Amino acid sequence: MSARWGVWLMRHVLARWPLPVLRALGWLIGSVLFALPLSRRKIALRNLELCFPQASTAQRKAWARECFIAFCQTWLDRSWLWAAPREVVLERVQLQGAVHELDGDTPTIIFAPHFYGMDAGGLALPLHTNRPFTSIFSTHPNAAVDAWFMQGRQRFGDVRMLNRADGVKPIISNLRQGGLLYLLPDMDFGANDSLFVPFYGVPAATVPSLSRFARLGRAKVVGMVTRLTPTGYVAEITPAWEHFPSGDVEADTLRMNQELQRYIDPIPGQYYWVHKRFKTRPAGEPGVY
Repeated sequence: MSARWGVWLMRHVLARWPLPVLRALGWLIGSVLFALPLSRRKIALRNLELCFPQASTAQRKAWARECFIAFCQTWLDRSWLWAAPREVVLERVQLQGAVHELDGDTPTIIFAPHFYGMDAGGLALPLHTNRPFTSIFSTHPNAAVDAWFMQGRQRFGDVRMLNRADGVKPIISNLRQGGLLYLLPDMDFGANDSLFVPFYGVPAATVPSLSRFARLGRAKVVGMVTRLTPTGYVAEITPAWEHFPSGDVEADTLRMNQELQRYIDPIPGQYYWVHKRFKTRPAGEPGVY
C-alpha cells in the first residue's frame, strides 16, 4: 500500500472506528512487530539496559514490548486525532495539572519529551488556549505523510510549525510576543551544538536549546507529559520550573535530563526508546549499539 492510500485509510476509515477496536489493532500489530528480529527492538532493549541496569531482563523486555505496542496504538490514533470531529478529540484528550500556567501572555516554553502521546498533547494545547503556538519539526521523507503530519498538527487553534532550517529568529519572536513554544529537545541531534550531560547516568549528547530559548525569549518553562489511557490520553502540565534558566547552560541542560527522568520513571514503556539516544559518544568512547 502506498503512503497516499495509507493516509486516505487513516482519514476516512480508521478515524471512524471505536477506540477500543483501534487500540486492539495497535496492540496486535505492535506485538507482532516486537516478535520480529527488528533493529528497533535491539535499540530499545539496549537503551533500557543502559538506563535501567538494576531492572531484570524480563522487566526490560516487557517495557520494550509495551513501547512497540504504544508506538502502533498512537500511530493509529492519529487517524481520529487529525480527522475526527472536534468533540470526539475533546472527549478523549484531557488536559490536567497546572493548566493555569497557560493563562495570560507570559512567554512560555512547554518541555514536551518524546512520549508516544506527544501528538495528542500537541492538540490539547490549542484546544484549551487561544494563545499562538509554535513548534519545530523535521521534514518526513515521504511527501504524503509529511503533508498529513503538517495538516493534522495544525488543525486547531493558531499553530505554526517551523522547520529546523528556519533558524531561531521566528521562535524567539513568537515567544517575546507572548506565545507558546512546544519544544521536544530530548533526542540525539549529533555533536554539533550539543553538550554531553548525563541521562540516567550515561553521557548523552543533548542540545541546550531549552535553556537558550528560555533566556532569549525571557520565557518560563513548564513540563508536559502525555500518557495513553484506555479512554484516550491525559496531558499533564507541571508547575513552572523554579530558577530556570539559571545562567549556566550546562547546569540547565543537566536539569532538563533530570526532570525527564522523573517523567519517565512512572511510565517507562511509553517513552520513545527506539531512538538511538546514545549514538553520539564523547571523543574516544566506543559506540554502545
